[in-house]
Amino acid sequence: MYKAPRGTADILPQEQPYWRYVEQRAVELCQRYGYERIDVPAFEDAGLFDRSIGAETDIVEKETYTFEDKGGKKITLLPEGTASICRAYLEHGLHNQPQPVRLYYSISIFRYERPQSGRYRQHRQFGCEAIGDGDPSLDAEVIDMAWRLFRSLGLERFTLSLNSIGCKECRPTYLKVLKKYYAARAEGLCADCQSRLVRNPLRLLDCKQPSCQQVAAAAPRSADYLCKQCGEHFNQLQRYLDLMGIPFTANHCLVRGLDYYTRTVFEIQPETGGSQSTICGGGRYDDLIEELGGKPTPAIGFAVGMERIILNLKKQKLSVPALPRPQVFLAHIGREAKEEALKLASVLRQAGTGLVVAIADRSLKAQLRQANALGVRYTLIIGEEELKAGTVVLRDMIDARQETVSEADLPGLLAGPGGV
Repeated sequence: MYKAPRGTADILPQEQPYWRYVEQRAVELCQRYGYERIDVPAFEDAGLFDRSIGAETDIVEKETYTFEDKGGKKITLLPEGTASICRAYLEHGLHNQPQPVRLYYSISIFRYERPQSGRYRQHRQFGCEAIGDGDPSLDAEVIDMAWRLFRSLGLERFTLSLNSIGCKECRPTYLKVLKKYYAARAEGLCADCQSRLVRNPLRLLDCKQPSCQQVAAAAPRSADYLCKQCGEHFNQLQRYLDLMGIPFTANHCLVRGLDYYTRTVFEIQPETGGSQSTICGGGRYDDLIEELGGKPTPAIGFAVGMERIILNLKKQKLSVPALPRPQVFLAHIGREAKEEALKLASVLRQAGTGLVVAIADRSLKAQLRQANALGVRYTLIIGEEELKAGTVVLRDMIDARQETVSEADLPGLLAGPGGV
């Protein structure tokens, strides 16, 4: 028997209220901040991610789903969203619009990772990008939006970690110091970190191995090597967050796993979850648009993992609104009554009533059991007598009271998208 591929999951009807609730809150919040929706393809030219994420990152080296299509072109399923948004920004001339351009999106992300709680090989990501302005107040706006999203969902007990990793002017100096520090401790590093020491030393701080984390905790801090502009930007951002009442912790080990980040990086995590339970991550990527062929264009954004948000909603035992369901069931007795029921159902649905029609030719008792199982408020019953009189029986499924009403009066009685 076939099963869903490892690292993927079916989202069953009973799970859908969580997804619709989170998406609705996220969209409402984005619109309140002036963000507009953008949708991008599920796959891109593989070279886009080599240039944006970095060819030597773990994501590109180990985790992307890359293949040749029938035309011999290398294609990659989206491993993240920012690069695609920047590609669309350039391709469609969004730099000609008032800046910053504020965009939000909801996409499927594909990474070949070891599946675990809250981590899948295909997961859903909601993200926001603000492209075209380098002021630290925009950083504060983006962080505020992410913070307010979790508050609006009712989530509590989570923390904001913040760092600045500098720019292409001041980061090289920091990387030299960092590399020297780690070189003296290379024997105690994991195999991946020994490779990163040569190829990508900033990623050393991001290792999740306990032994490497101990080394990272005492490592030189990027904030101590910022140039004047980066230092002022980071200080001003922290001031803005204080003014907005958003608590944060400076974390010098926070670098994020993508090469395009500059200056501000941040993560939001449950207080007791640790780094593997991050539910939101983002930062500034001021060089990415230029790297992809555009003019120098500062930008910042964040993304949240939908599965992890829903996991935390359940952990904190937060209820979500049920999705609208039909509140009317239409039962029938006999072949002619069934034909009339199908015709009547079409009329009522066009009038805005949600209802379910009994399909199988079962006894009335069996049909009423089905109506109870569906949790409807009312059942309409058409039998031989009702068919002759042009009426139906309207039965209240809560108190079992019922009355006979004219078919012509039903659209008015049952008006509304969800039923009565």
